Amino acid sequence: MSGLAALLLADGRFPSGGHAHSGGLEEAVTAGRVHDLDSLQGLVVGRLATAGRVAAGLAAAACTGRWPVAELDAEADARMASPALRAASRRQGRQLLRAASHSWPVGSPVGSPHHAVTVGTVAAAAGLGPLDAARWAAYDTVMTPATAAVRLLGLDPFLVSALVAALGQAIDEVAAEAAAFAADSDATLDTLPCHAAPLLDLGAELHAVREVRLFAS
Repeated sequence: MSGLAALLLADGRFPSGGHAHSGGLEEAVTAGRVHDLDSLQGLVVGRLATAGRVAAGLAAAACTGRWPVAELDAEADARMASPALRAASRRQGRQLLRAASHSWPVGSPVGSPHHAVTVGTVAAAAGLGPLDAARWAAYDTVMTPATAAVRLLGLDPFLVSALVAALGQAIDEVAAEAAAFAADSDATLDTLPCHAAPLLDLGAELHAVREVRLFAS
């Protein structure tokens, strides 16, 4: 069942709210930084190396249950310079909890935990391990903008899928790093990944005040 749960959670049809977010792509398209398949690849590779590593680390840590959700959530907050990104992450976390609660005993964490922390919580409830949680979080950081690119730029969905598939090894490497952190008995929250992507932070703030937009973030 754990394998089935992993497939279900990674499926874009799972109603977690991800379809409403572009992972920073819409603002990058508006600014002209992303306009074709090659520039899309640059964005998703950069996002995986930064936001993806942070999300994978938080998800793996949350899945272990070693640290209180509130503490992990505070660490996630500290790693997002953009208030708009923090708000979007919490919205996605709430939507994921709402959807997952119909399938697994996820409980009711206090407040609205960030999306990556919620990923780890839901993964544990679904019988998955830290590596699965980290892989799901890392994959999501790539798949969210990739899926949005088909709608925003009209790119060939087959070529976009091939781009994501080509990043499979990189996603696995990010997930393995996160799982190793979670398995380290000496690991502390201070040593969680803290890679930054300032351009995505700035873009999120600009996107949040645009009057016309297709995606929430």
